[in-house]
Amino acid sequence: MAGVGETKWQKDAADQNFDYMFKLLIIGNSSVGKTSFLFRYADDSFTSAFVSTVGIDFKVKTVFRHDKRVKLQIWDTAGQERYRTITTAYYRGAMGFILMYDVTNEESFTSIQDWITQIKTYSWDNAQVILVGNKCDMEDERVISFERGKHLAESLGVEFFETSAKDNVNVKGVFERLVDIICDKMSESLDSDPNLVAGPKGTRLTEQPQRNNPINPNCNC
Repeated sequence: MAGVGETKWQKDAADQNFDYMFKLLIIGNSSVGKTSFLFRYADDSFTSAFVSTVGIDFKVKTVFRHDKRVKLQIWDTAGQERYRTITTAYYRGAMGFILMYDVTNEESFTSIQDWITQIKTYSWDNAQVILVGNKCDMEDERVISFERGKHLAESLGVEFFETSAKDNVNVKGVFERLVDIICDKMSESLDSDPNLVAGPKGTRLTEQPQRNNPINPNCNC
């Protein structure tokens, strides 16, 4: 699937009908609702019958923010440990991360620190992160309070939302806020940041040089 995804990504990237192009990743433990969250945003659909994502897949959505046409490439990553080598290869060049846990699952919440470490290790320093507590519709099964999620986000220095892909709560708001944060960061840095370059159809963020794989120093994946 990863190879197919790259082919689709390359084809889509060739479409120049946009002002900005942002690569976003949804990450977190398996079964926190990443795929449902993406489908709710991209297709306004929901099903509880998704099987676990194998490797990585993505959808494309074009939005208008502040009179700019923004193309979003939103990557849905597998949460299982056995796919971690595949998925972390896609962190490079990502402008934003939706870091998700399940409010009914303590383990998914305690794993957030590990995912933050992954972001710091494999993404570029200026990537923006929003912490999301998903499945807030399942109030009777909740084990992570809103206050705990908010406190963790504050300790990490990121913004926080609780969401429900099923009930379509705050899904659009998370993406809009992440796009706004990235746009604000770009406008602050456009003149001085060497990672920002002007293109013929607008401005996009360029990817940083590849970092060596700590497991295999000869691999630049």
